[in-house]
Amino acid sequence: MDIRHFRYFLAVARQRNFTRAAEQLGIAPPTLSRQIQDMETSLGTRLFIRQQREVSLTEAGAALLVEAEATVRQFEFAQRSAQRAGRGETGHIELGYVASAVYSGLLQRQMHGFSQAFPDVSVNVRECAMATLPGAVADGRYDIGYVRSPMTLPDGVEAVRLHSEGFVLALPQDSWLLGLKAIGCEHLQNETFILPEQISGTLHVAAQGGYAPRLGPQPGGLVAVVALVSLGQGVAVVPASVVGHVSLPGVVYRSIQGSDAASWLSLIHRRFEQAPAVARYIQQVKQTPT
Repeated sequence: MDIRHFRYFLAVARQRNFTRAAEQLGIAPPTLSRQIQDMETSLGTRLFIRQQREVSLTEAGAALLVEAEATVRQFEFAQRSAQRAGRGETGHIELGYVASAVYSGLLQRQMHGFSQAFPDVSVNVRECAMATLPGAVADGRYDIGYVRSPMTLPDGVEAVRLHSEGFVLALPQDSWLLGLKAIGCEHLQNETFILPEQISGTLHVAAQGGYAPRLGPQPGGLVAVVALVSLGQGVAVVPASVVGHVSLPGVVYRSIQGSDAASWLSLIHRRFEQAPAVARYIQQVKQTPT
């Protein structure tokens, strides 16, 4: 017997008539009758008392009715669950991000939109060092990641370009630079640069100023970078979204006149992603304006 036999049995039990049950099931009455007979043969007992116009359950049929209903319900639930998982409507995602994804508000907006659309997909979110996040996505420790580009990615990992922004200069409040009407790239030649994880902005500003930058420590995340600026260890070229989100004593933010340095947030993922829930997240991000 298979699930089809249980459905046939339930249809006859509910309709109390083979013809009506067959019509409901979309099969011929003789076919339905044979299927019920096969069930009775397999079970070694009669399930229905057959009368001229109606049928009724035997004691064995009544006992089977409760179990058949539960079996069909469980099968249909399992079927729907598998179908939903296959469509990416259920499942789990491991998501890593760098801090600037939170400062810009992009991560919050995209996660909120996805959770609204797919409430049964669980997402575990963790901050991660940018230097290690692409490799962690490549080897499966994370499913997707938010990083600041441009950066080199491992083989098999692709990026979806998202929010773009410029850079500002974080400097100590007693810096001589604050006496200038405007701070240009050329004014930073003798400054020590505290390096964020994404150093492209620093290198671009120095290139525009025509000098090799004096590189200081690279402490990690943006809060650690700004902390060293507050301690008078140097200046830092940081994403503009940091302003208003990282405020430490003794730190001032200023624009860099003439600099066209820019970076952007990217969603990184494995090129041939097979997990439906992860693929659904990537698809939604691609279709949502940033």
